[in-house]
Amino acid sequence: MASSSTSPAIREMQRDLEVSDSIRFLGACVQELELVNDEANVYKLIGPVLVKQDLAEAKANVKKRIEYISAELKRMDRALKDLEEKQNGKKESIFKLQQKMQAVQAKA
Repeated sequence: MASSSTSPAIREMQRDLEVSDSIRFLGACVQELELVNDEANVYKLIGPVLVKQDLAEAKANVKKRIEYISAELKRMDRALKDLEEKQNGKKESIFKLQQKMQAVQAKA
């Protein structure tokens, strides 16, 4: 977990690495499942137990997880972009106010 002293840029890079690692791992899972013949046993780890799972269901679950993570990443990127735009707008407002204050002080 990132500490509170970690910069936002570093936290964002860590999040991106975690997400890309998850997507890469799930992509490898999809490739492995494609190699498995239809009669093979596929198991899903639920807590400390391996539970038998249908191959088609396993493939569908992994693909849905990839879609979910990708969609979540896009949503977070849009939210980050919106926040950056708001931040830039606030910076501009502050800069204009500072210029007005300097102009008023110069007249006084």
